[in-house]
Amino acid sequence: MKRSLAVLALTVTLQATEPDAATRNWWRHVTALGNDQMKGRDTGSLEYQKAAEYVADQFSKAGATVTMQPVPMRRDMLEANFELIDAAGSVTPLQFLHQITATVRPDLPKQFTAPLAFTGDTDVKGKIVVSKGPRGISYPGAAGILTIDTLTGPEPPRWPVANATRVTLQGAAGTNPDLAPLTFRFNPANAALLTRGSKLHGSLKVTSEDIVSNNIIATIPGADPALNAEYVVLSAHLDGYGIGTPHNGDAIYNGAFDDAAYVATLIDFAQRLQQSKTKLKRGLLFVIVTGEEKGLLGSRYYTQHPTVPKERMVANINLDQLRPIFPLALLTTLALDQSTLGETVKQVAATMDIRIQPDPEPQRNLLRRSDHWNFMQIGVPAVGFIFGYAPGTPEEATYRLWYKDRYHSPADDLNQPWVPEAAEKFNVFFGRLVETIANDPKRPTWLTTPPSARP
Repeated sequence: MKRSLAVLALTVTLQATEPDAATRNWWRHVTALGNDQMKGRDTGSLEYQKAAEYVADQFSKAGATVTMQPVPMRRDMLEANFELIDAAGSVTPLQFLHQITATVRPDLPKQFTAPLAFTGDTDVKGKIVVSKGPRGISYPGAAGILTIDTLTGPEPPRWPVANATRVTLQGAAGTNPDLAPLTFRFNPANAALLTRGSKLHGSLKVTSEDIVSNNIIATIPGADPALNAEYVVLSAHLDGYGIGTPHNGDAIYNGAFDDAAYVATLIDFAQRLQQSKTKLKRGLLFVIVTGEEKGLLGSRYYTQHPTVPKERMVANINLDQLRPIFPLALLTTLALDQSTLGETVKQVAATMDIRIQPDPEPQRNLLRRSDHWNFMQIGVPAVGFIFGYAPGTPEEATYRLWYKDRYHSPADDLNQPWVPEAAEKFNVFFGRLVETIANDPKRPTWLTTPPSARP
């Protein structure tokens, strides 16, 4: 059983160095949001709401004006049984979520049986094509596509998968069942089973429900009459993956560094401003969003229903994708060269002996995979950060291992190792960056065509 008490978590995780007082305060917020009692803060859950109330209370104590923004969503959940059937009629059961999973849609058939075809077969009409990827390849006329996952790359897929769930914003366009084939993923460790079958049979049950999950909006006004109508938007996501398929006996997907730790950074920053009586010229708009892990839903809803006009949002700094698991000397900055924010980032980092680099792995599409992307879609310049490393270094090995063992798994919990100095250094960098942007008479400007203006 995992230990979730703050003292025990500190004892286990901070083996190399003792954190300073500021880092201990930050870690208290991480612990409050990432402990086992929060059950992974799944979107729309009671535990998510409990976490949201904690966040709102902490911002209120820091002097911010706080509102909850309800985000209406629809959740579709799949239960399924799958079997492989060979030419003689023999049946091999497949273990759902461990060996096979399916893309969830409300229009999935209750039953199906379809022949298997393999990549290279010329006749795929009405068949399920078995492919080794990449996912997203289309096979006209096929009844479905079953992709065998590949375990290579910087983010190897995790088996067993946590669940088979789809969450969408209410009113979002649905799937046309006449056009969309069934899609499945298959565990490569069990790929040999596919040679035993000539057909795939499935029994599928989709249950749907409407849910509501809150964004938390905290506002601290600016102090300069000429600039206080403008805001620097500071965002992070509160949701995790909730309760899912157990890994090593643990079913709680705590999301400690994805992203409780950086909600904690925003709380900590607001509290530091209050304690130091620092007044910034522009206002700060803290946007703590829900449903990021379900497809950036909370930030999409917020940017469609903003609490201040988008023209008054001068910049967005989004905190996600950060893991303080080795010393901070290099920061990868997403959207580094797309606006003048990049130059500001470099200037602040130079005062702290932090080097800045653009994304060295654009093929991972990280720019579009976190909440800054939705702010960029409405024309707000934005940046996001990743703890960087040089190729072939121990830092890279640590980073890759984290993604292999902890990313979106129960192992992203309070007991994992981390580096207090790295966490504190980033938090200080973040604070200096925000203050610089908020106090600069010039608002950031785009250097490239913003996504909102692209065809």
